[in-house]
Amino acid sequence: MLLTVVDYGVGNLRSIAKSIEKANFDNKLNYSVKISSDINDIKNSDKIVLPGQGSFKACKKGINNIKGLLDELNESVLTKKKPIYGICAGMQLFATKGYEEEETPGLNWIPGEVVKLDLGTKNLKIPHMGWNELKIKNKSKVFKNVNDNNHAYFIHSYEFIPNDKKNVSITTNYGKDVIAAVSWENIFGSQFHPEKSQNTGIKILTNFLNL
Repeated sequence: MLLTVVDYGVGNLRSIAKSIEKANFDNKLNYSVKISSDINDIKNSDKIVLPGQGSFKACKKGINNIKGLLDELNESVLTKKKPIYGICAGMQLFATKGYEEEETPGLNWIPGEVVKLDLGTKNLKIPHMGWNELKIKNKSKVFKNVNDNNHAYFIHSYEFIPNDKKNVSITTNYGKDVIAAVSWENIFGSQFHPEKSQNTGIKILTNFLNL
């Protein structure tokens, strides 16, 4: 079984891969974990992780800059229905469009928009950074066994707001309810970083591997 962490020039890929390898080893699963920008690796993968760090615009540009990557991601996820997990800006890319720096089209896998966090108060700093509690909204295979009040690690200034609230799996409170995780069919993602979220993160990555 092959899991590929997509390398398109953004994100702390080694840290993500190490967390997946730990979940794989601890649960005696049979995955080979590869960090790669090779289209053939993605084509041959059983599961895909799409990391993301920096602006929505920069992340989408990184995907567009690798010849054939966008087409292969669409083929793998939409046609072949391979499970994919997006992390932080990688999850935001699932949206129809984002507004960071300028309006930029996303992958449009889960209709919605990525907008700047509007907290309605100056008492809370942006970016939203550090540990925060999770609140379960809708059941999801990847976020099962994650409970209300489990903590995860966030760092972001923008949030993905899906058009359909059924796609919202988890929220967190930071002056208001902020979208923390989404799910739709074979597509899963979190605004928080599972690789930095200790036991909660490992639990989620284990669920993803066990799909």
